[in-house]
Amino acid sequence: MYKLNFFDKLSLLLVLMGSINWGLIGLFDFNLIDILLREAPLIERLVYVVILVSAINLSTLVFKCNYIDSDD
Repeated sequence: MYKLNFFDKLSLLLVLMGSINWGLIGLFDFNLIDILLREAPLIERLVYVVILVSAINLSTLVFKCNYIDSDD
């Protein structure tokens, strides 16, 4: 069984927050990240990049877990 490290747990949290934000955009046309970071477009873009890196990490995590489970 694969044990989640700190980066994996942080990735889960960030992707969850990103998906909630996209849900708000889709349902209500309300971008929470844009509202919170209105005065800092560079930081807003950085937040989106960090969420992207977290999603890529979660994608690799799925493959790690499947690989470890198949070895048992």
